[in-house]
Amino acid sequence: MRAMGRKTVGAVDEVFASAPDLAQESPLPAHVRIEHWLTSVIGGGDLSPGSKLPREEQLAATLGVSRMTLRQSLATLEGLGTIVRKPGRLGGTFVAEPKIVCDLTGLAGFTEQMRRAHVRAGARVVSASTTTAGRTAARALGLDRGGLVHEIVRVRSANREPLALEQACFPAALFPDLLEHRLTGSLYSLLTKSYDHAPHTATEFLEPVIAGPEEAALLSVEQGSPLMLIERTAFTASGVAVEFARDVFRADRTRITIRTGLGPSARSQLAADGQVPSSG
Repeated sequence: MRAMGRKTVGAVDEVFASAPDLAQESPLPAHVRIEHWLTSVIGGGDLSPGSKLPREEQLAATLGVSRMTLRQSLATLEGLGTIVRKPGRLGGTFVAEPKIVCDLTGLAGFTEQMRRAHVRAGARVVSASTTTAGRTAARALGLDRGGLVHEIVRVRSANREPLALEQACFPAALFPDLLEHRLTGSLYSLLTKSYDHAPHTATEFLEPVIAGPEEAALLSVEQGSPLMLIERTAFTASGVAVEFARDVFRADRTRITIRTGLGPSARSQLAADGQVPSSG
């Protein structure tokens, strides 16, 4: 019996043999019920990453629906990153690898984000040079026109898979010999330990973008693939701007999370309105 991912063909067939009876009445259309069922099966671990689903005609017959209805469900799940569909003789529909959670809470650098996600972080330096700051970077870093920055471009990986492309600028006056250091580790740790300029807070903007030729080549994705851009300006505790960065993450492999909380004034107002307790 041939293995598929961590599930054998027989085990996969067994999972689909217990498919829901779509002939029963329900307020939900069949394609939505199929989506919910497959999401539950995959999320519950009954099908592991890499497991191959039965052929469309076989799965449609098992579920008692048309291939058009099934394809509607599969298209939705593919868009959510739950499954991937591969063309060709060895292609088919497969359970996707789970996305890596990148937690931006607390100004975590990439290395810390990967530690939180329990995966191994890596870095490959694409370029590192001292150059005149562009208009946007100069404004973010509070530099005069013609101010110099160290620009470091790196591909960041998770378990050796390209995950993000970082383009970061650091004021050359604050970090005169930055490029002489090893640049494949955590740059935030480097700023803290070697220069005593620890990033403390940041202003970040998130925006969906698509991969151009350079991003596609460096991240091993097709041109036009969706990416998530995070533009960030980081400051020390005293308010000195120490980094302006534009990072793009693969949307098919990452999920961005930010944990937030209510400030004292907002919490007090909600408490006064009877929506949350005033303390606790």
